[in-house]
Amino acid sequence: MKRASGILLPVFSLPSKYGIGCFSKEAYEFVDMLREAGQSYWQILPLGPTGYGDSPYQSFSTYAGNPYFIDLETLIEEGLLTRAECRRYDFGKSDIIEYEKIYRSRFKVLRKAYDRFRESGQESGGEYQAFVSEQAYWLEDYSLYMAIKDSCNGVSWSEWDEPLKNRDWNALNEARERFAGEIGFYKFQQYEFDRQWKRLHAYANEKGIRIIGDIPIYVAFDSADTWAAPQMFQFNEKNEPTGVAGCPPDAFSATGQLWGNPLYNWEYHRQTGYDWWIRRIEYCFKLYDVVRIDHFRGFDEYYCIPYGDKTAENGRWLPGPGMDLFRAIEARLGRPAIIAEDLGFLTPGVLRLLSDSGFPGMKVLQFAFDARESSNYLPHTYPTNCVVYTGTHDNDTVRGWYHEVGKEARDFAKEYMCKERLDEDSLAKDFIALAMSSVADLCVIPMQDYLNLGSEARINIPSTLGGNWDWRMKKGQFDREVVREIARVTRLYGR
Repeated sequence: MKRASGILLPVFSLPSKYGIGCFSKEAYEFVDMLREAGQSYWQILPLGPTGYGDSPYQSFSTYAGNPYFIDLETLIEEGLLTRAECRRYDFGKSDIIEYEKIYRSRFKVLRKAYDRFRESGQESGGEYQAFVSEQAYWLEDYSLYMAIKDSCNGVSWSEWDEPLKNRDWNALNEARERFAGEIGFYKFQQYEFDRQWKRLHAYANEKGIRIIGDIPIYVAFDSADTWAAPQMFQFNEKNEPTGVAGCPPDAFSATGQLWGNPLYNWEYHRQTGYDWWIRRIEYCFKLYDVVRIDHFRGFDEYYCIPYGDKTAENGRWLPGPGMDLFRAIEARLGRPAIIAEDLGFLTPGVLRLLSDSGFPGMKVLQFAFDARESSNYLPHTYPTNCVVYTGTHDNDTVRGWYHEVGKEARDFAKEYMCKERLDEDSLAKDFIALAMSSVADLCVIPMQDYLNLGSEARINIPSTLGGNWDWRMKKGQFDREVVREIARVTRLYGR
């Protein structure tokens, strides 16, 4: 990477009609504003369909796109919907995302669009059929999985009848015939998502903006990925996990973090030449220009918690694939533009893996002032090959951080920045200047910090359920004054 900067804003946080940010005209306007502000990157969160808890890091598929992001106005322009039809439904308030209301409304509207799509003969059209054929390697399983899941009132595949749970050939064929209409509906959603996202992505690239995508290292247990290919995971003969992912107890959590994701059977992946991973990464680079991989340390060692445990206390560290995986990826795909999420406690093995891979790691300013001893999050310690953030989607905003941390951390920040006093009204601006002026090749600032918002604009509080992933930027907040200030600081620090 050359010296540059960008903004972190989830798609769902964009202002738009119908309750959630999407691939609407507001997304194109956001790209235009990024260009005017001198930015080179737009970082987003995972784009997959979300389930219970609404987390983009727990998706029903590693390949599928979130149907909530399909712009209904575009479907109106294409004659698949009418504005009156869209107005009949309650999508919730405009200032926050109300996922339950969107879930109850969005699919009903999309169903109307699909019915018109099918009735007009477009389902048999060349463009649609080409998409279905090209994406068949994941789309067939995903669409069948979602259709069966709907018929079972949304329960996880682990609770389905044995023939469907274990993918009995006759049971699957019967389900394909029985749920043909539902399967077509899910394929249609992915077709529309794909068309609209590709159009927005191409527009961003034309304007000089590159997209940084984000993928979790793990897939969700309740997903088409695990159901369709249980051999890729640490499952027993009953297709139940033997161990699940998480983090051990630390200063922040006495019982650790129990994520519950199934763990990979790395020996299987090695024997198959890491084919699934290579295909996954290849697909990601069709969606994005740069890919951030969450929980990078799991490739060196992963924390295995016995399945059924209520906490993460009894887990153990086991070896991951290491550089063997990334050499296989590079041999097939060339040198990928990957950002390694290497936050937290880093062992010598993780540091060696990061160095051997050559991927830029992450630096988060909010972590720099936790203790008086030297921290590798302090800007004077940065290598050029890294990406610096004031905070991430898991952090509070800088303004919120001011109230969240203790006096010692605030005093250290004040001393480090040579300030007479810390002012919550100007602290975000100070942190942005500190990040932008650093030697890090890339600087990415959350939109909330440029807007100087408080904890009300936080995206996620890790290990909590409810109240997350629902912040939305108000229409008009990203105004000309903010654009001018971003452009000024970007020029000032040569980004």
